[in-house]
Amino acid sequence: MMKPVLKSADAAALIPDGAVLLIGGFMGVGSPHRMIDAIVAQGSRNLTVISNDTAMPGRGVGKLISCGAIARVITSHIGLNPETQQKMIAGEIDVELVPQGTLVERIRAGGVGLGGVLTATGLGTRVEEGKQVVEVDGKRYLLETPLHGDFALINADRADYVGNLEYMLTAHNFNPIMALAADTVIAEPEHIVPVGMISPDHVKTPGVLVDHLLERAV
Repeated sequence: MMKPVLKSADAAALIPDGAVLLIGGFMGVGSPHRMIDAIVAQGSRNLTVISNDTAMPGRGVGKLISCGAIARVITSHIGLNPETQQKMIAGEIDVELVPQGTLVERIRAGGVGLGGVLTATGLGTRVEEGKQVVEVDGKRYLLETPLHGDFALINADRADYVGNLEYMLTAHNFNPIMALAADTVIAEPEHIVPVGMISPDHVKTPGVLVDHLLERAV
């Protein structure tokens, strides 16, 4: 089935205030920059964002921090974004810091229907506070709960018109996992090509997971 190809403003209009967004990228590499710009322009508020990091001021998720769109962020790294740190200290943003491997596993669990994941990461630290500890074969693990979004906003190198996605190098990062774990997936490809031009071996996100494509960058 051919996927709807939307302008970025029309795609952003699908996202209501208060939505939970999974946003791909690693310090802005592989992030859906046109979608982020459209959300900023729309003036969205009270968003919860699940992302690897908050990038830097003026880049990637950092733009959503700067404009006040985010109320809560679940992430593994804020060290390069002083605005996130300042807003967290001021109580303007709720920040849940999650070890990177745990974060991606929680997203994967949300995507494949698991009730949670067991990990030893964080035992004996502040990460353990308030969490259930499970013992398996004499070893202790934290039970980490799944993460799921209302929308996944992901970047890809190429898409075909049925929504199959191909990623390039480091931009692969969190995008394919996030495509599993949201009610609605909006993909922002750099190029849209005819069906058959992407080798089946290169498809990392099958079109059945994708709801909308953004029109190609001009």
